[in-house]
Amino acid sequence: MALFQSNNPVLKQSVFDKAPHIAGETMTIRGTVNKMSFMLLLLMAAAVFSWGEFYRNSGSVMPLAFGGAIGGFILALVIIFKKEWSAYLAPAYAIAEGLFLGAISAMFETKWPGIVMQSVGLTFGTFIAMLILYRTGVIRATERFKSIVMTATLGIGIFYLIAIVLRMFNIEMPLIHSSGTFGIIFSLVVVAIAALNLIMDFDMIEQGALQGAPKYFEWYASFGLMVTLVWLYLEILRLMSKLNRR
Repeated sequence: MALFQSNNPVLKQSVFDKAPHIAGETMTIRGTVNKMSFMLLLLMAAAVFSWGEFYRNSGSVMPLAFGGAIGGFILALVIIFKKEWSAYLAPAYAIAEGLFLGAISAMFETKWPGIVMQSVGLTFGTFIAMLILYRTGVIRATERFKSIVMTATLGIGIFYLIAIVLRMFNIEMPLIHSSGTFGIIFSLVVVAIAALNLIMDFDMIEQGALQGAPKYFEWYASFGLMVTLVWLYLEILRLMSKLNRR
């Protein structure tokens, strides 16, 4: 089985193969957990700030939302191509995503009170459940499993890209926004695929530690895991909004 293989584009085997190693400094699971915890704290702090700004002055929060989204995207691209900078840019990415998520979450909360806490709870509940399933061996990151999840994730990405292009011409993709039966089924499938991405990330982190990946990959792996968690949260938030509209 090829090591370090993940369907998360941030965490590919080739990334580890090409990484320059620093003597005496290698990746550990504990180090990755510590860095991921720190990044989550940064994300939550930034989210609380933009959430508060929304309720103080809703008009001023849009620059935070767009700035966070665009800034996060740019930082993600830089991190992917400059892995050695992860220790400096991954925390900045967490802050940018926090600003974006806080603003978006506040908008959803205004329409459907209680939806954010439910979505956050479901996101972390899913994370813990998938970690247990991975650690107990109930779900294994086999080559067949990886291939299926990778194909499904790529398909979702292409579908969303097409939807963005069509929206420029005022054409909506009903499955994405519809609260009908098929719209909810679509969201459930996407949430499931996002959750399965966590299995791939856990496997990559474990294999990276076993194979002695360079120390800065603790930051890089934490960044990759956060990308998946942000996606999972947004999809759960979308699903909950659909259920609330029924």
